[in-house]
Amino acid sequence: MPNKKKSFRENVDLMVDRAMIVKKLSPGLAAAIKQCNAVIKVQFPVEIKGKTEMFTGYRATHSSHMLPVKGGIRYSSDVNQDEVEALASLMTYKCAIVDVPFGGAKGGLCVDPLKYERDELQRITRAYARELAIRGFLSPATNVPAPDMGTGPREMAWIMDTYKNLYPEDINYIACVTGKPVHLGGVRGRTEATGKGIQYALRELFRFIDDVEKCGLSGDLSNKRMVVQGLGNVGYHAAKFLSEEDGVKVIAVIERDGVITNPKGINIDDLRAHIIKAGGVKGFSGGSFGEDRAGAMTIECDILMPAAMEGVITEENAGRINAKIVAEAANGPTTFEADEILRKRGITVIPDAFLNSGGVTVSYFEWVRNIGHIRFGRMGRRFDELRGQHITKAIEEITGKKLPEWAYKELLRGADELDLVYSGLDDTMRTAWQEIREVMAQNPAITDYRTAAYYIAIEKIERAYHAMGVY
Repeated sequence: MPNKKKSFRENVDLMVDRAMIVKKLSPGLAAAIKQCNAVIKVQFPVEIKGKTEMFTGYRATHSSHMLPVKGGIRYSSDVNQDEVEALASLMTYKCAIVDVPFGGAKGGLCVDPLKYERDELQRITRAYARELAIRGFLSPATNVPAPDMGTGPREMAWIMDTYKNLYPEDINYIACVTGKPVHLGGVRGRTEATGKGIQYALRELFRFIDDVEKCGLSGDLSNKRMVVQGLGNVGYHAAKFLSEEDGVKVIAVIERDGVITNPKGINIDDLRAHIIKAGGVKGFSGGSFGEDRAGAMTIECDILMPAAMEGVITEENAGRINAKIVAEAANGPTTFEADEILRKRGITVIPDAFLNSGGVTVSYFEWVRNIGHIRFGRMGRRFDELRGQHITKAIEEITGKKLPEWAYKELLRGADELDLVYSGLDDTMRTAWQEIREVMAQNPAITDYRTAAYYIAIEKIERAYHAMGVY
């Protein structure tokens, strides 16, 4: 008999408990780390088409051992307090794993954004932002939101402008949110950051032959078969980068209205364009359409990438998952019971708290850029170009030969903001993966990547608590 369904928050806490047992934390400290510090529920009216509608929103601060706390805001009819608290706790661990100096937070508004026109959604967003700001849950110094499901740069711009009008004396107002449009203080690379981070993380895994062999695979990412569940922002960019730049073959994409399969590989850009035009995958000419979304999760593949909602791999289907690697691009896609089953079956799980941390990493870069009031690369780009000119001239004088065109192009180009963002993201994901590997090598009791990642997070949070005199 299946166990009683656990909440999202309970699933996260149970997975963290495994690392806490290995770490041998005292019950009091373990409870302090897991507990949500503060949760606010706001209810407010907005006039829509001549009628007053009431809206409910949440913002949870999981841990303020580092400030500001950081976490996205999602718009969905299904938003609830348990979900927001679970996502906030994941953000705390996520930031610690990749050494982003933020605490964890999350927000959510109970609204279906597809049911409202742009101006209506703007009024709703501004009202929600005011509720958060006047209660101290929106500030560049203490609480910084970002986009999540159902929100994007547009909503972040509205929130930022609302905060600016409330607190015009705050010279750092632009840093009160991240994920903004580039022309309003956003950083290039933020939109695709989570997907790009997933690419960098998987590349790093495949650099280590022993890691790849533990997964039951060999070689590099080229021609590895991948099934993607959810082609939203994260799934699209991860699949696009991995297929176009690393040769991964996307053999199936699962979406709301069905699944597209093609053993020769799916063109991700073509499919995305079709979804935008048609509203779903049905009718796409680059593969075969089917309605069995649940069955598609069990297609034989090398990499299964759940990139949509939480709780899609459960104890009901975990025994039928037919992948070598489960790459958790979404937050909480695997329940605790399912994770236990996958571990026993020897299926490698790359945990969400590490794998999808590219978004918060680049959000950190954007926040730093905003606090510094200068774009990355502005001070050094032309100096780098000049240095490149000196290098090429010296090489040609020494060798007596003219350099090829590609060498000129690379050596004479100074790094722009996107180069620096990608470089920082790549370094972050690679370093974090190496830390996870090192922890597993040093602790024989840790046999899976999720426990190793949480072990690292807990150790860093414990160290911060100790330094502050919390215990």
